[in-house]
Amino acid sequence: MAAARHLFIHGRVQGVFYRKWAMQTARQLGLTGWVRNRTEGSVEAWIEGDPAAQDAFVARARRGPPAASVESIDVTEEAARHYPIFEQHPTA
Repeated sequence: MAAARHLFIHGRVQGVFYRKWAMQTARQLGLTGWVRNRTEGSVEAWIEGDPAAQDAFVARARRGPPAASVESIDVTEEAARHYPIFEQHPTA
């Protein structure tokens, strides 16, 4: 059971409202954490909460919003940092 998951989403995921979609999806699933664009073109996300909700987020993230084209997602399990909400972080 993962307390948190750290995701790196690769493909056409910037300029297609992926971060906004991720925020809405995470909040609907009751997750906390953050999402941000990375300078090399990927999107990075940190999710915490119920393991089933995390599974659902990762499954949905493989599709993303309609304009996205997700090629791959790297996921690692991490110790929770106990974020109070799900929000956008500055670009890394």
